[in-house]
Amino acid sequence: MRSLKLVPAETKIDFVGKRKIAFVFSAALVILSVIVFLVQGLNFGIDFRGGIMVEAQTNGPANIPELRAITSNLGLGEVQLQEFGAPDDVLIRVQRQEGAEAEQLAAINILKQGLGDRVSEYRRTEFVGPTVGAELIRGAILAVSLALGAILLYIWFRFEWQFGVGAVIALTHDVLTTVGLFAFTQLEFNLATVAAILTIAGYSINDTVVIYDRVREMLRKYKKLSLPELLNLSANSTLSRTVMTSVTTLLAVTALIVLGGPIIRDFALALAWGVVIGTYSSVFVAVPVLLFLKLRPENVLLDDDEADETETAADGQEA
Repeated sequence: MRSLKLVPAETKIDFVGKRKIAFVFSAALVILSVIVFLVQGLNFGIDFRGGIMVEAQTNGPANIPELRAITSNLGLGEVQLQEFGAPDDVLIRVQRQEGAEAEQLAAINILKQGLGDRVSEYRRTEFVGPTVGAELIRGAILAVSLALGAILLYIWFRFEWQFGVGAVIALTHDVLTTVGLFAFTQLEFNLATVAAILTIAGYSINDTVVIYDRVREMLRKYKKLSLPELLNLSANSTLSRTVMTSVTTLLAVTALIVLGGPIIRDFALALAWGVVIGTYSSVFVAVPVLLFLKLRPENVLLDDDEADETETAADGQEA
């Protein structure tokens, strides 16, 4: 039985030869992302802006589409609904209304009147103020920073410094362009989006580490091969695995986009973008940048016996 291969086993794509085009494209994408972020900013969700949270129990299983249609016509701005535990439990989030506490209470009354007898009990009603939203923003920034810092520490200890710098560049590229995507499209940026960014960072660095591992193997095996040829050989030898992983992940994420509903659609869209941009940066950014960082076979220190053993093992695998 033959295994499915989306990419031929032996490709000879000149990734390094296309580095100038890739670097210009990536630089333009990052600069554009930063400009859009500074000009338009992010469309922060209720988690960060503050707002009203209501936990309600409906008469029978909640009809989320019907409730969403009702609340969208109440003039309260952005309203989010989702099942919360049991089928008849609903969590309702309403954006913060202009004004003080009186305006928030008025919005709660409008919401209750609009839902009418569809709700049998209101179990919890809370107001998330701007102070809490600011704390969540600081917490999100801290979480992303610590996660990225931990990833970079791993790369630092796992590889030589050239690999670490290349991974940092590729990872920064992916995070900045993802934030730029949300700034450009004005998709809601909330705590779920923060989780998506962390997932994208992990996915991207995993792809990069796989290719870097192969580069280091090739450095040991082909000591006389020129660096551009060696980098292309490494990228091509892992291309089938990279494409297969990306496609299967995109299939799952596409199912979330189509069937997951509006609650997780923005999260799923962020993941889809992350899979595409992460795969691109691993091949067209992380690998060619090693050429500019003066990576050479002598950067990997092996004695003669270890080198002979490595070459023999590699030849055996190919055979």
